[in-house]
Amino acid sequence: MSVLVYLENWEGKFKKNTWEAALYASKTAEMLGTEAIGVTIGDLEDDASKAGQFGINKVLSLKGDDFRQFDANAFGAALNEVAEAQGADTIILSGTFNAKALAPSLAIYAEAALLTNVTALPLSADPFTVKRGVFSSKGFNDLSASASKRVVVFVPNSIGLEESEGGAEVSETSASTGDAPRVSVQEVDRVKGKIPLPEAERVVSGGRGLKGPENWGMLEELAEVLDAGTACSKPVSDMDWRPHSEHVGQTGIAIKPNLYVAIGISGAIQHLAGVSASNTIVVINKDEEAPFFKAADFGIVGDAFEVVPKLTEAIKKFKANN
Repeated sequence: MSVLVYLENWEGKFKKNTWEAALYASKTAEMLGTEAIGVTIGDLEDDASKAGQFGINKVLSLKGDDFRQFDANAFGAALNEVAEAQGADTIILSGTFNAKALAPSLAIYAEAALLTNVTALPLSADPFTVKRGVFSSKGFNDLSASASKRVVVFVPNSIGLEESEGGAEVSETSASTGDAPRVSVQEVDRVKGKIPLPEAERVVSGGRGLKGPENWGMLEELAEVLDAGTACSKPVSDMDWRPHSEHVGQTGIAIKPNLYVAIGISGAIQHLAGVSASNTIVVINKDEEAPFFKAADFGIVGDAFEVVPKLTEAIKKFKANN
């Protein structure tokens, strides 16, 4: 048996999530005593052989008219066909938007157990056991799969990257989408010029405490010096202070950055559900009773309009001297 990993690309280009998936698969394969095989779908601009730097020796490339745009059903049918041909009993996906749609379809085609929201490398091989975030990432459970096949969807930024030398052998393969129901995409509206929140290592987020959209400049300046993405709470996006693409929380985007800075956000449970998996949470709020402080690793009680500019200047000085 083998481990198959979907090496997702965005308009032909790979991102950090892709290589983290490759590393996750190679480490899982090592634990299971087998090999990890990568699969790409669609035309590529980037070099898929880079997967070799993360433990993948072989990459199979699926191309053709059926794969010009993402379709969960079609991709699921094709990936399952490749998995069967390669004798794969474990399929790895990084928990991107597309992968979250793809995973259930793939699990049905493969008649496999679906393990989602996985937050670490597998804990054991027999039985195959993973650690998952539960209750909006407020807790964890260890889940064992008794099925002979499994689809594992891990949370991005769960294991980080370990890069080495080497390159993978890339070859083209073929697979059918069968009679899978198809979706026709009429238009795609992407946010450009910003760090995508699911991929951001650092995120600076603002709430109603900033009082209005005209005050977002200081938050964006802090984000710039931290090389961070920008986000907001639900009330802020509801009032059109910021675009809905920046809304993080239970009904928005769930993120897991290494650093999350919350400015003027009270920390309602719905917001915490989308950000509590962050490795380090910093809260800036003038209300010392704000619930967010209970979840924070570091907290500053103070007026954001005084604290944030000083924090930005301090970071600039630190970077200039180091």
